[in-house]
Amino acid sequence: MTQPPSADAPVDTLTSVPPPAPIQVGNNGSAGGYKFDPDQVQGVINKWKTLLDDIETDIKQATTISQVRAPGAEFASGDFIKQGAGPSGDTLLQQHQRMREYVKNYISALEQASGKIAQTDDEARQVAAQQGQGIV
Repeated sequence: MTQPPSADAPVDTLTSVPPPAPIQVGNNGSAGGYKFDPDQVQGVINKWKTLLDDIETDIKQATTISQVRAPGAEFASGDFIKQGAGPSGDTLLQQHQRMREYVKNYISALEQASGKIAQTDDEARQVAAQQGQGIV
């Protein structure tokens, strides 16, 4: 006999991944969030990429868990999958996929803020080079 899911069962209300907090590298980027020194930001990006690799491994394992099947064709095994293991495995996989998306977005935001620094440095060099021209 299958029982309906409990009304007290947790409900996943997160349907989208929030954007990363504002990131400032040196004087560029958005204040009010995280601030990094230009010399240190690549190390931070590398750590987030390592985390992303770990999450990819976790997703492979969560996929295996989410695909669990009943060992037998009887009601106890079926109930276990429908009410316990199945939904738990699906939620585990979804949460890891959302975490992967957040980490990718954060890495992109860090790289973008870091790129703004490089662009600003290039622009400053061009302006400085042009300032001395025409004076002779």
